[in-house]
Parts: sequence; C-alpha cells; structure tokens
Amino acid sequence: MARVEFDHVSKRFDEDTLALQNFSLTVDDGELVVLVGPSGCGKSTALRLLAGLEQVTSGDILIDSKRVNEQTPQQRNIAMVFQNYALYPHMSVRSNLEFPLRMAHEHADSIKQKVTHIADILDLSELLERKPKQLSGGQRQRVAMGRALVRDPSVFLLDEPLSNLDAKLRSQIRADISQLQQRLHKTTLYVTHDQVEAMTLGDRVAVMNAGEIQQVGTPNQLYEQPHNVFVAKFIGSPGMNIIPSVLLKQEDNGISVAIGKQMVRLPPSSRHADEKLSQYINENIYVGLRPEAMFTSQLENSISIEVKTVSVEFLGHESLVYFRFPETGDDHSNNVYIARVSDKLEHTYGAVETFYINPDSIFLFDKEGSIIQI
Repeated sequence: MARVEFDHVSKRFDEDTLALQNFSLTVDDGELVVLVGPSGCGKSTALRLLAGLEQVTSGDILIDSKRVNEQTPQQRNIAMVFQNYALYPHMSVRSNLEFPLRMAHEHADSIKQKVTHIADILDLSELLERKPKQLSGGQRQRVAMGRALVRDPSVFLLDEPLSNLDAKLRSQIRADISQLQQRLHKTTLYVTHDQVEAMTLGDRVAVMNAGEIQQVGTPNQLYEQPHNVFVAKFIGSPGMNIIPSVLLKQEDNGISVAIGKQMVRLPPSSRHADEKLSQYINENIYVGLRPEAMFTSQLENSISIEVKTVSVEFLGHESLVYFRFPETGDDHSNNVYIARVSDKLEHTYGAVETFYINPDSIFLFDKEGSIIQI
C-alpha cells in the first residue's frame, strides 16, 4: 500500500484551459478519498495525473514520499478503473483477469492462484468462462475492478465507475466497493459527480469546483460544517437552501435574521454568539437552511415561517415541497427553495404553508459566500 500526496499541483492544457490550480491533497495509506464536484471541475484530471496519463504543469506528485512526476504509469504501480469498463470483448472473464498478469510475465501457477482469489472476493467464480457481452452492467464493473486489483496495485483509482449503471445497480455496486475497501484497505482515490456516492463511500471527501478544492473533510464535517455556500449547496440531497438575508440588532441587543420578511431571533448558542455577529449587523448576508431542517409540526423551541407553495413531489416515504417567500416580491423569480418533510402534502399551487425550524439549525454566510465562523 502507499501514501499519495498532491503538492500544489497545477495542470494547464492550453492558454485558456487551466484544469487544476494549486491542488494539494493527501491520501493516507489504506484510505479511500472521494473527489466530488460538477462536470469539468478537474477531478478526473487529478486522477489522470496521478496515474501518469497526463503530465503536471507545476507542482509535485508523491507516492510514499517519492516524487513520481517523471515516472511512467507502469513504474507507479497504480491500477485504474474507468467508467466504460474497457474490457476485451473477445476474451472470457478469466482471460480479462489474467491479462495484466500475463503482460507482467508472471508464472502460470501464480496467475491461476491470483485470479481464483480475486474472483472469489468479487463473486465472479461462476462467471469466469463467460464473455463480457454475456454479463450484466454490474458484473462487467466487477470484472473491471478485478482486473485492476488482481496485480495488487499500491494505489487504486476509480473514475466515475458507477455512472453507466441504473439506480438499483449503483446502490449494489456501491455496497460492493465499500465492503471491498473494508476487506483490502487499498489506498484509493475515487472520482464522482454524485454526492450520495461521495458521502456513503469516502473516509474523507474533497469537494472541488473550477479546478480548486473547496473543502476536505469527513462526510459528517462537510454536512455539519460547510466552509462556503458552494459546499453547502453541493453536499446534501437536496442541497442547502441559500436565502439572501440581513442581520438586525434588536432593542434588547439580541440579533435577528430575516427569512423572507420574517425576522427570526438567533439564540446565543455556540453557533450564534451575539458578540461575534456584531460586525455583520445591517450587512447583506445569506441564511443557509437544510431542506430536512424544516417541519410541518411544531417542535420545542422552534419558530414558524410562512411560505407559498410552488409544487410538491410525493416520494412515498417523504415529500419535497418547492416554495417561495411571496412577501419579498419574487413570486415570479427563480428563487425557489425546497423543504423535505415526512408528511404527504397535497399540492395546491400558491397555497400558504407553515413550516417550523429550530433557530440552531440556521447557517450564516457572508456576502462573499464564506461561512460566518461562530
């Protein structure tokens, strides 16, 4: 196994295309780190640089503290799984698994032993004589993973491995990858645009945008302590509501925040300490409110807000309620927000609905979009 380091890596393809900028990240020995972000943010480029398929423009890549910038892909002992599987269609599953070992001129007995072992781990033993066209998408993905793992690489790279699968298969293969990681403890860098994959698979997650890392942390840290509006909106399903607002000081020196035109008093809690918010009084800020932090029934210490319903999506176990704050005059703007509730709500366009929120669940961001650290 190995420890991977990106040390201030940048990658420029041409004068107008800067794919990565000042990219620094460490993947510890045996850790699974997920790179997540929208299409074109540079996450696959980082993977290709580590694999040696692209050359860095500046900065260093290290594996076990050794600089590998000039090493070939073969010298780095890295295995990569692509989203299109890249299996040889004329070969059986067994031959596909054997191929990298034969290319390395391993002994026949060693090849047989390793293929049998990896086929057992990935539940492929009954499929060894089949061709790829005889396999389901999930089975092909397991073969692609097996072909990468069979030569025992130091680092395992997965580039959008589940993007070609349907929802049910994605869930199954996600569970397979998680179990495989717990069993093998491979140093793994996993790329996806799906934040559900990132949150369920990663020991740590690096959220990327426009070639830069926005935040690195455990899934819980990203959810509970987002550093900025981008991370807050990207992490969560659906993402956090970001509502333009303003802080106001009350006559008794308490502080309130506007949600729509409704003033919500902030408790002097660990997150909302009045003295630390004083510099933002009368400033334009943003309120962050997660959809699942809104309820249709009153809770202890909760406050109510009124909204105007735009639409309701009933999902069986929950409803997604899309709404606006009509009193702000943006009935026809694009400022539509989401509440995620367990109740079954009837859809009535324009109906006024009351939601209850706990003031402690409110996040605050400054006008530049950075979290207001309390």
